[in-house]
Amino acid sequence: NLDSKTGEEIMGIFQRLNQDLGITIIMITHEPDIASFAKRNILFRDGKIVDDRNSGLQG
Repeated sequence: NLDSKTGEEIMGIFQRLNQDLGITIIMITHEPDIASFAKRNILFRDGKIVDDRNSGLQG
C-alpha cells in the first residue's frame, strides 16, 4: 500500500508512459481514487463483469 502522495506520483508516471510512449497499462485495484485515473474501468463482482465504462479522460 502506498500513501496518497506516492500513489498520485506513480499514477502520473503511468499516465506519461501511456501518453508519451503509447504503453498500455493494465492495473487491478480496490481503491476508487486510484481507479479514477484510468481511461476505462471494468468492475468485476463474483468473477463476472458487472460494469464497463470509459471515464471520459483523453489520452
